[in-house]
Amino acid sequence: MKPKKILVTNDDGINAVGLMTLADALKGLGEVWVVAPDRDRSGTSHTLTLNTPVRLDKININGAERIYSTDGTPGDCVYLTVSHLLADATLDLVVSGINHGFNLADDITYSGTVGAALEAVLLDVPAIAISVANANQEDLYTAKNFARDLSTMILEESYKLPRGVLLNVNIPKGVTHNNYKITTVGRRSYSKDVRHNLDPKGRAYYWIGGDPLQHDSIPGSDCNTVLDECLISVTPIHVDMTHSEARRRLESITLPSFNCVT
Repeated sequence: MKPKKILVTNDDGINAVGLMTLADALKGLGEVWVVAPDRDRSGTSHTLTLNTPVRLDKININGAERIYSTDGTPGDCVYLTVSHLLADATLDLVVSGINHGFNLADDITYSGTVGAALEAVLLDVPAIAISVANANQEDLYTAKNFARDLSTMILEESYKLPRGVLLNVNIPKGVTHNNYKITTVGRRSYSKDVRHNLDPKGRAYYWIGGDPLQHDSIPGSDCNTVLDECLISVTPIHVDMTHSEARRRLESITLPSFNCVT
């Protein structure tokens, strides 16, 4: 039997400590490929580079094989692996991370870590996105073990993860037990911080993006689980963004010049 093929990627860049920690965690499960951005691409969400060429370079890290760096996005990393590097093979799993910083609640719409996993499931490859509070030795050790166990489950029992569904994992700081919870997507707010300055030529520039302030208390959500209960959160996320209740309500509205066909 051919070994399973696993892609490890991230949005923190090829030199991030969490990337190689993750690759090391999964090397006993199959043939591990590492394809990651050449720099920090946090916040790029589910982005593909369509209007400029993308570079892909094989690199040497401690003599390991199958390690590549690209000037593209995390989504590009997955696309290039499926459609180019492994075009004549089958990719069995994508694991994105280990990200430095949570990807909770609204974060998932911005996150390149989650965006890579989303690109994977759109290409019919099971995927996990995994994040920790801080990329310190203790939290990375927990994340490494959890990623290995969860990946083993998916590789051996892939039917338990429906088509088009990825698993978003968040691990709180200093977990002292091995408890986790299957959660929903929560809500949390951020400070609306914009810092304005002038460059040496007098032109305005801005730094945008504030720090998290608080989260809505939603029982069973990823925020409550990680931030209040200090448990590992595993959230199944799927591509279908249809709001079923809104759909039902909209079917009953009346527009003056148009008819709704149901």
